[in-house]
Amino acid sequence: MSPAEMNTEMILGMGRGMSMISAAAMLPEGSVGVEAEVAQLRRGDLDALSALLARYQNRLYRYLLRLVREPATAEDLFQQTWLRVAEKIHKYDARWTFDAWLFTVARNLAFDHFRRAVPESLDEPAPGNPSGSPRIAELTSAEPPAIEAILARERTQRLTAAMGSMPVIYREVLTLRFEEELKLEEIAGVLDLPLSTVKTRLRRGLDSLRQILRARYPGENWP
Repeated sequence: MSPAEMNTEMILGMGRGMSMISAAAMLPEGSVGVEAEVAQLRRGDLDALSALLARYQNRLYRYLLRLVREPATAEDLFQQTWLRVAEKIHKYDARWTFDAWLFTVARNLAFDHFRRAVPESLDEPAPGNPSGSPRIAELTSAEPPAIEAILARERTQRLTAAMGSMPVIYREVLTLRFEEELKLEEIAGVLDLPLSTVKTRLRRGLDSLRQILRARYPGENWP
């Protein structure tokens, strides 16, 4: 079996039944840091790929689920992301954090999925749209996204549901900033946007989220 085939088998096997796998349980006690694991992976050490997958599985799956809002699709993209990481690790630029590079890979695959699902160009304005915003900015959900068990509190459920109804350009920047805790400069790298644009989207996303919450739950204190 070739290294590529071994990578595929390992990733597909570990990607199945994600809700039953604990990232903490899969990481060995006293595991080395991310930088060391990345260096090991670049030398062809498949154990390092297992360690990185376990380290990031919850965060990466959550991020993809926020974008596509379909658990099956998110799991498929999760697996594709790690296959792409295994293929492209030698092109990883250590001037980036691995977090930012990983989420960039995942985001590119998610948007490729959007473009296949919506044949028309997502970069062009929808016909009759006076705002001129691209179609990709209008991908909203009529249903709230799946909510993980760890986000079971009612207030957090409402926040998550409100985020799910927002355009993806705001949803992703809020997710990267507040759930994945990336720096604004890292988010700009992931989205391939100027820092000023990221700041604008973050501000507008927060304003939009606040308006949605106040409209849905009047009388509650939403800062």
